[in-house]
Amino acid sequence: MAEPLVVSIPHRLGRDEAVRRLKTGLGRAAASIPVMQVEEERWSGDCMNFRIRALGQIATGKVDVAEDHVRVEVVLPWLLQRFAEMAQGAIRKRGQLLLTKDGK
Repeated sequence: MAEPLVVSIPHRLGRDEAVRRLKTGLGRAAASIPVMQVEEERWSGDCMNFRIRALGQIATGKVDVAEDHVRVEVVLPWLLQRFAEMAQGAIRKRGQLLLTKDGK
């Protein structure tokens, strides 16, 4: 099994506000990436497990929200591993947009 792709995104919102923004903004962020579809999003407190489909492949992962950062861990199937660096950048950029202080 491949090593998971891990992205840590710092924020200054506090845990509750970060969770609220992620819950409301994750669908919008995913919808802006045409080759990706969120198949499952399951929250338990401040942690979320998810399953996405991209280019016909399934990737799984989890999001852990802390007081000052969000940790995203994604396990990519071998066909998507070649896009890992691009995915890491996209996750970081989308996460930072959702977690900026003004919310824009």
